Amino acid sequence: MVTTNERSGTHPWAVLAVLSLGTFMTLLDLTIVNIAIPSMVDGLHASLDQILWVLNAYSLLYAVLLITSGRLGDILGPRTLFIAGMALFTAASAVSGMAQDPLQLIMARAGQGFGAALLAPQGLPFITSLFPAERRAGPFALIGMLAGLAVLVGPILGGVIIANWGWRWIFYVNIPIGILTLALAVLVIPDLRPGRRHRLDLLGVALASAGLLGVVFGLIEGQRYHWGTIWAPITIPEIIGAGVVVLALFLVAQYRRQGDEPLLPFAVFANRNYTLTTLVLAAMGFAMLGLFLPLTIYLQSVLHLSALDASLTMAPMMVAMLVISPVSNALIPRVGAKPLLILGLLLFAAGTAYLAWDAHVDSGRWSFLPGLLPGGVGMACIWGPAFSLATRDLKPEMAGVASGVLNTIQELGGVVASAGVGALLQNRLATALHQQAVAYSGQLPAPFRPAFVGEFSRAASNGLQVGAGQTGGAVALPPGVPAQVAQQLQQLATAVFTHGFVDAMRPTLVLPIAVILLAALSCLTLQRPTETPPAVAPQQAEAEPLVALAGAAISDR
Repeated sequence: MVTTNERSGTHPWAVLAVLSLGTFMTLLDLTIVNIAIPSMVDGLHASLDQILWVLNAYSLLYAVLLITSGRLGDILGPRTLFIAGMALFTAASAVSGMAQDPLQLIMARAGQGFGAALLAPQGLPFITSLFPAERRAGPFALIGMLAGLAVLVGPILGGVIIANWGWRWIFYVNIPIGILTLALAVLVIPDLRPGRRHRLDLLGVALASAGLLGVVFGLIEGQRYHWGTIWAPITIPEIIGAGVVVLALFLVAQYRRQGDEPLLPFAVFANRNYTLTTLVLAAMGFAMLGLFLPLTIYLQSVLHLSALDASLTMAPMMVAMLVISPVSNALIPRVGAKPLLILGLLLFAAGTAYLAWDAHVDSGRWSFLPGLLPGGVGMACIWGPAFSLATRDLKPEMAGVASGVLNTIQELGGVVASAGVGALLQNRLATALHQQAVAYSGQLPAPFRPAFVGEFSRAASNGLQVGAGQTGGAVALPPGVPAQVAQQLQQLATAVFTHGFVDAMRPTLVLPIAVILLAALSCLTLQRPTETPPAVAPQQAEAEPLVALAGAAISDR
């Protein structure tokens, strides 16, 4: 195995720079897409459930294939997988920008997720091969800083791009960066081979993919079919139940394969702290997407902020996280990771609760600061302590697989959030639109009331529209409607949507708050780390505060 600059004929920091550029590109794309949701809804006339698939098509492929692609890197070489992943990601970005309907964008986003899954795990083999143990903290810290930068810059850059060139350019901007990264990868990255054969758990990949697809499909599409029949005799509950059964079969198959390189090695869960903090990070993946998905739509479709203004409104949370993270992680040796982690979870839950309480149709954009700032401080107290607790007592030989499992489960938390929170939001929005339509219809002449209420009552079946430019167009006007009545109908339609969305968003935000509070409660059972950590702990301790920001970036979608 290559271990030094002289033996490999390569420049380790040049290799790291290329790897970091590819990683930064994929993380930046994640955070940019969030802020573009309302614009994509308008541009493609997409419904809320279709937009959820735009998010989940990426997440599902990424989460399910992350560990598998790490094994493929061991077999084919990490350089080969990195180049293949970057080429696929770049090509899929071009197709995403050219998409003419929601289905095309969903398929292209799946291609992006596939490409990101191929390249994401390949950095660790290069760092461990090209840098001696005492010099690895710097490379890990650099990747962590770029991930944190993507969290902060992504939404703002996305707002600028959307305001000036439209949502398609958030994908087109990847093309020149991807081509440059590919060229540098071919020239700079060495072809490392671990010298050890590995086997792929294809059955595990198939079962995990099918099970997750069934659960996610049922949750996202449930409201459209009123949680009933899709194709006789197949129903939404049957699809979700089948997904759960397949996931149970996946666990059984993994149990029987533990001695032969399973997709999910159970040995990593022997450590209680690792198991609990993995669930905490999954809860954070759930909660962050559960917060940002409805809030991004609310800022642009209800408050009518531009994409740039919406991103700047949310920026204080990320700024607080980046500023406080070094302070929080410096306190770990003094006060312990467990108290900081519990404090962080409670602060994040409190901040989210304030946002839910303060969200009104006429809220001012800066009125959310009392919730955003504690939320950001809370996140700063979560990532570093969680990673510290998760990795401190792990055996060094388990570090690689433990990292893959942790990132996969955290990503799955976001997938479940997108489906679960999306399902709840759609259900509550369908109910709220009907209730608001009934209330506002009293202001219309009697002949127009049934049609007005009927349009909103049928909204769920037709696909809920939540774009910033569609809130006033929910009602199809029949020919011959007097101009005064038409104007009144459009004004009332806008009022129905804005009030209905706020009514739906508040109970939806209760779900991520509850998940975070449960995570905080589970942290009470965390054990004190052993007094003698593994030999690699000093380097890990220095790098973890910044590497942890990568988890925040991945979860922020």
